[in-house]
Amino acid sequence: MKEDLYDKVVAYIIENQNKCYRLAFSYVQNQEDALDAVQSAVCKALEHFGELKNRAAIKTWFYRIVVNESLSILRERGRTVLTGEEAQKEESYEEKGFEPPEEDLYLHINRLEEDVQAIIKLRFYEELSLQEISQIMEMNLNTVKSKLYRGLKTLRIAVQEVDI
Repeated sequence: MKEDLYDKVVAYIIENQNKCYRLAFSYVQNQEDALDAVQSAVCKALEHFGELKNRAAIKTWFYRIVVNESLSILRERGRTVLTGEEAQKEESYEEKGFEPPEEDLYLHINRLEEDVQAIIKLRFYEELSLQEISQIMEMNLNTVKSKLYRGLKTLRIAVQEVDI
């Protein structure tokens, strides 16, 4: 039975390695760090696969490990994504208008609170349902919805300010 679960976890990781890398990269913004995050996540998943209570939840369980490892790498390396006022101060030193719209949007996403960033990235980059995000983030579904819509409103305002 444990071998069967182990095989399912390994199969899931192999089938979804690119998605997991993309998720890690969306946090750490660096190829080597993203690879480190995924590698650490794989090691932890294989060490602790026996703790997985619901076989149907492999996806959300492993995504949570990837997110945690990515955040851990950011903390270890002393790099944090600027949020709130810090981001606005930093932005005042940048020249506007020279970045492609996708990069500009991504910068705005990275200036949101950490949990709001995660929700937006999981929803729109990884195309997860709100229920899956709720499980990954270990939050109430209504909290996820609230944070998502608040984050989208903040992004809309930020993008409109850039266009002005």
